[in-house]
Amino acid sequence: MSTSTPAPDEPAATEPVPFASSCAALGPAHVEVPVAYDGLLLAGFGGPEGQDDVIPFLRNVTRGRGIPDERLEEVAHHYRHFGGVSPINAQNRALKAALEDELARRGIDLPVYWGNRNWAPYLEDAVQEATDAGDTTLLALATSAYSSFSSCRQYREDFARVLTDTGLGGQVTIDKIRQFFDHPGFVQPFIDGVEEAVRGFVVDDAIDPAKVHVLFSTHSIPTADAQRSGPRDRDFGEGGAYAAQHLAVAEVVMGAVAAAVPGADGVPWELVYQSRSGPPTQPWLEPDVCDVIEDLPSRGAEAVVIVPLGFVSDHMEVLWDLDTEAMEAAEQAGLRAVRSQTPGVDPAYVSGLVDLVEERLAGTTKAERPHATALGPWYDVCRPGCCENIRAGFKPAAAGIAP
Repeated sequence: MSTSTPAPDEPAATEPVPFASSCAALGPAHVEVPVAYDGLLLAGFGGPEGQDDVIPFLRNVTRGRGIPDERLEEVAHHYRHFGGVSPINAQNRALKAALEDELARRGIDLPVYWGNRNWAPYLEDAVQEATDAGDTTLLALATSAYSSFSSCRQYREDFARVLTDTGLGGQVTIDKIRQFFDHPGFVQPFIDGVEEAVRGFVVDDAIDPAKVHVLFSTHSIPTADAQRSGPRDRDFGEGGAYAAQHLAVAEVVMGAVAAAVPGADGVPWELVYQSRSGPPTQPWLEPDVCDVIEDLPSRGAEAVVIVPLGFVSDHMEVLWDLDTEAMEAAEQAGLRAVRSQTPGVDPAYVSGLVDLVEERLAGTTKAERPHATALGPWYDVCRPGCCENIRAGFKPAAAGIAP
């Protein structure tokens, strides 16, 4: 847990937070009173489960952008390579089951409803299922750990849209679990994976630590969106809260690895990006993971550890962009390469997620909430102007103060 001074709380909302529980409606940065939630809403991205699903799924992902099917096919081949099936739905089924088991183990009677943004089961279906069961005070857990439009605010906009479109806005409330990028339960699986990989290269294979490079990889996003990630009244530097959060977690991981593996304090590391999908004229976060791998031999590298730091499970961006393209780049560069694990259903991760549920059920104070970096603990109720979509601007969103 970080011993650094956490950021001060910001003022509450001047108007009630839309679709919020009574305890979150006034917009406290951290809800420090118990809330009697009666359902957990597991919110995922969604993915196709067959070849016929691929293009309709990609249309959902890119809705409103006018992208023709011919361009969508350029991305579709990633899914078609794996039979048109994204692993993400199976991974969320496994996560749902693991959460249910951990909740039951702790004696927490909280049903888990799973819904996706872009493919069945949809969020609309999950919210309706919960309502039909009489569970109307929902706590949402989005399967994304960091702050940006696509990883936080878009989920909040989805919650508002679903409650508005279904007419359930006056009956159902949805609060959201804080971004958990620096919760120890999320961080620990990365520490374990990087430690194993670095130990294998440095200790078992006796490679000079300076020649073993660790690349922490995450999804690239438009630079303008990155700069708008996080609250507007905090300075996170270049790349906004999105980049700052990843860098802070990577530093924690490498610090733990250096303490555990002899010589690992001499292992260089950096943050890299992957899965860029925008037009060449639009600036996105760089450098690209494959470009960096290609350059590593010129820096004297012999081995590389690729860490999927921005991802909670082995979904398509991990299987294709890292396990396929990045590994091919490493082979072509003559580098030994290992890709470390994602949290998946690691017991530490699942336990940490339920800890996050419990802190909202119990109204745990900010001072008592675990966080591995000085940036946290993050906000229960997102602050005004947080994570604007530069292309579309602000839309109504749950679990946050209006801009």
